[in-house]
Amino acid sequence: MKNTFGSSVAVTIFGESHGAAVGAVLDGMAPGVAVDEGFIARQLELRRPFGAISTARREPDAFEIVSGVFEGKTTGTPLCILIRNTDANSAAYDRDLARPGHADYTARAKYHGFADYRGGGHFSGRVTAALVAVGAIALTALRGREIAVGTHIARCGGIADRGFADMDADIAVLAEKHFAVLDDARGEAMRAAIEAAAAEGDSVGGVLETAVTGLPTGVGEPWFDTLEGQLAHILFSIPAVKGVEFGDGFAMADLCGSACNDALCVENGIVRTASNHNGGINGGISNGMPLLLRCAVKPTPSIHKPQETVNLTTGERVELELGGRHDPAIVHRARAVVDSAVALTLCDALALRFGTDYLAGK
Repeated sequence: MKNTFGSSVAVTIFGESHGAAVGAVLDGMAPGVAVDEGFIARQLELRRPFGAISTARREPDAFEIVSGVFEGKTTGTPLCILIRNTDANSAAYDRDLARPGHADYTARAKYHGFADYRGGGHFSGRVTAALVAVGAIALTALRGREIAVGTHIARCGGIADRGFADMDADIAVLAEKHFAVLDDARGEAMRAAIEAAAAEGDSVGGVLETAVTGLPTGVGEPWFDTLEGQLAHILFSIPAVKGVEFGDGFAMADLCGSACNDALCVENGIVRTASNHNGGINGGISNGMPLLLRCAVKPTPSIHKPQETVNLTTGERVELELGGRHDPAIVHRARAVVDSAVALTLCDALALRFGTDYLAGK
């Protein structure tokens, strides 16, 4: 289904950037999972724009839970969250002028010109607000099984953050940070690079690195529903994500087997690996080690520089210089979206492996 992801725990998203609202339906979540509206609001805050490194569009992201929750707990029936759009400005968008790097042309080709083009419509990153809202519930369900998810900006504007060290401690630290880096000095350098690009009317991209601890062994399927495959599936649905790798990823292509195989050992009677080059997955199935993945996020395609495009009605070549409000980088805001996408996928995989009630906690 085009706008639904998941088998046992499934999420459906809806809405457009400049429409009345965006929202999501979460179906299959176990009954009895705590719904902490303060935590949902906090996750939405991490996704919201802030300061000179983000768009001037400032949506409050006030959310309404319209079904599936009673007395602060999930009921097990479809859970719907609605977020109204209140700060859209459609004046800067032209139906006929396709913006380079956006889905304007492909959306017109697929939907025969009937798609809402304003602000990217259904293809806009605005829709990820709904994903973050239901993702907060998935993150809460995982915490009930002592599974933690955290993402940091591994690289942005040519500046690299330090990698994960003590993963549980690092994940806890990241949960308190609006700009998700593990080294604050490097984070300041990244912010300066984003501001410099914005001053030039340009944008920058980056890399997000995600760690998951506490995931049990044996989650995932071989071949077509591998854990990597399912995670990559949802991660590639996030606007601007153009690459996903697990463990050492593409770097393994230049190594020998002796350098990237993870030797097996036993710790406290439990089989573990001495290294984690494979990022916690073998044969598409979790091996009990921390899950480690990275997403490449391209520079925001909306830039304040002249670009060549075509008028989709007349076929004429046109020079386009965008107005409106745009992010000079979205990697820092996408961090909360990646956390939610990973959490929703893991909830689905865990429910398929152990049954839906597994997510109700211990």
